[in-house]
Amino acid sequence: MAVFCKSMAGGLLLTLSLTLLRWGVEGQRNTRGKKEVSGGATIYLGQDRDIWRPLIHITVNLSEVSSIKSSFDLRTFDPEGIVFYGDTKNGEDWFILSLKDGLPLMQISRGDSRVSVAGGPKLNDGKWHTLEVSNQDPFVILEVDGSNKMVVGMQSKETVNVLSGELRLALGGILINKEKMIVQFEPHMDGCVRRGSWLNLSVPWEVEAEELWPCYQNVQPGSYFPGTGLAIFNTSVFPMEADRGVKTELWGDFNKMDGTIFSIKAPGQKLMFALVANNNTKEITLTFGEEKICMKDTFKRLVITFQTNLLKVLQDEDESKTTTLPISPGSQPGYSTTWRAGRLAVGGLLGEEEDNVGSQFLTGCLEKIQVQGKDLDLDLAVKHMSISSHSCPA
Repeated sequence: MAVFCKSMAGGLLLTLSLTLLRWGVEGQRNTRGKKEVSGGATIYLGQDRDIWRPLIHITVNLSEVSSIKSSFDLRTFDPEGIVFYGDTKNGEDWFILSLKDGLPLMQISRGDSRVSVAGGPKLNDGKWHTLEVSNQDPFVILEVDGSNKMVVGMQSKETVNVLSGELRLALGGILINKEKMIVQFEPHMDGCVRRGSWLNLSVPWEVEAEELWPCYQNVQPGSYFPGTGLAIFNTSVFPMEADRGVKTELWGDFNKMDGTIFSIKAPGQKLMFALVANNNTKEITLTFGEEKICMKDTFKRLVITFQTNLLKVLQDEDESKTTTLPISPGSQPGYSTTWRAGRLAVGGLLGEEEDNVGSQFLTGCLEKIQVQGKDLDLDLAVKHMSISSHSCPA
């Protein structure tokens, strides 16, 4: 049931302690002051950094390589991102394994040949999958869970020389210019790798970050907001359609959220819209201009439709729990301008000043976010790197 209320509910949620849900990453420092970890450690690939920069990497002499196989476990809900990279000849010959549309994608450059192949099972189901990559010249083979195989054959006109020099391996990034790739993709991967066995090497990997973020032991699909940042889109990417407006749908356990779920504002104008959860009172407050609506019922889905002359709020597809607010130039000045040149923030309250990027950040999991019936990919937003775009702690 929705009721009009006089003020927005207050209160703060104590920071969620996830210590028992996460695997830490132990390590020590090398002589250059860089942290080192075992290649078999559990690594979260979506850590805050330059998105193309490797998270961990090693460089070894090829004379030390005694195996042609590498294997590891991968778990993700993310359909796209870089998993691992390897090269020789200082990047002249290289190999990249990533996901695109949830499928494994291999790209290989060797001598005067360059090839890419995608296929096999979709891997972004949130389950652990074992991947093995082996080089059986002239073939590169990717095996998934012991059976599904992709085989790439390559022959070069160049004379095959005995391999010498150095081999570089990297997780979560690449060491060449991304323009050299045949297939371009978004590199950031919200996923975890564990139990890595890399060419039977036992040397530690060097870490580019000061500390490695842990992986949650159990995850579920969704976008997780730890209370430290938000994701911002331009409202112009959501054009208002004359017949149905802009339809926004949110799924999740709203009783477990605290903070601003999303807000809309144009630069230089007052806040147009805000949806705020209060974990203390178990209320969701919707502010639209001067109007405020408090929703006290427990629900798992909220549908908010912005039309040219009406705002409609529907809980759990129950028409008896529908609230409508008429819109006129007098009641909502600047409404049309905001949709043409404003900002939509998920996970925080947009500030009054243009350089104030947000406050009252959300703590909680949005299991699904849709606009106009399509899933909203937070990787396409300007977002704080603490946000997990595709997974929440279960």
